[in-house]
Amino acid sequence: MTQDAIIQVRGLINQFGQQRIHDDLDLDVERGEVLGVVGGSGTGKSVLLRTIVGLNRPRAGSIRVFGEEMSGLTGEDLKRFLRRWGVLFQDGALFSSLTVAQNIQIAMNEHTTVPPQLRDEITRLKIDMVGLPLEAGSKYPSELSGGMRKRAGLARALAVDPEIVFLDEPTAGLDPIGAAAFDQLILDLKQSLGLTVFMVTHDLDSLITVTDRIAVLVDKKAKVGTVESLMRDNDPWIREYFHGPRGRAAVAASHKAH
Repeated sequence: MTQDAIIQVRGLINQFGQQRIHDDLDLDVERGEVLGVVGGSGTGKSVLLRTIVGLNRPRAGSIRVFGEEMSGLTGEDLKRFLRRWGVLFQDGALFSSLTVAQNIQIAMNEHTTVPPQLRDEITRLKIDMVGLPLEAGSKYPSELSGGMRKRAGLARALAVDPEIVFLDEPTAGLDPIGAAAFDQLILDLKQSLGLTVFMVTHDLDSLITVTDRIAVLVDKKAKVGTVESLMRDNDPWIREYFHGPRGRAAVAASHKAH
C-alpha cells in the first residue's frame, strides 16, 4: 500500500451468475484526492463503489481502507469504520417519510451520543455547509428540487465528519448550471474539510473540473490517469470518450476558464 493510499483494492473479482464484471481489478485512492470513476454501461462503476463500502460481497480480492482489510470487520469494528465515510447515492436516496433534518441526523443517532440540542445545531451547520437554506431542514424530500435533494443527501453523507465521501453520479439529472454549482461545492468541501472523494460519474465537465485523477473501467480492470494522460491513451473506448464531441467541448471549456 502506498503511503498516501487511503483505499487499496487488489485482485478484485465481482461476478453475478456467469457474468464477470471486474476481473483482477487493482485500484489505489490517495488521501485528499478526488478520484473520478468512469466507464461504459455495464462496466460496474456503481458495483465497485458498493463493493468498497461493503454493500456488495466480491467473489475474490482484497479491499483495504485506512490500512485495514475490510472483509474481516464485524460488529463494533465495522461500525467504527462506517463512521469514517459518507455515501451520496443517486438522487440523494433520502428517506421520503423523514424531513431533511431527520435524514441528516440518522448517522448521528447511530454513531454518536450527541445531545439533541447540539445535534440540531450540527444539522443546521451541515445544511448551511452544502448551500441549502436553513428552512430546507423542515421540508420532506418530495418538496425539494432534484438539485436540493442531492445537496441534502450530501449533508447527510457529511453528518458525522467523515474522511472519505463516496458520490454515485452526483450531477446526474441536473441542468448545466446546477451541475456546475454542485461541482464547485465538492471542490470547496474537499479543500475546507480535507476530504478524500470517490466519485462515480459520466459527466465530462465534472471530471475535468473536479478530479485529480480518473479511473476508467475497461476490460474488467481500472486504468488510472489524469485527463491529460488518458487523452493520450490508445484504448478505443477511452479515445471515443475523451476525443468525442462532448469530450472536446468539455476540454475546450476548461481551457477557456483557465
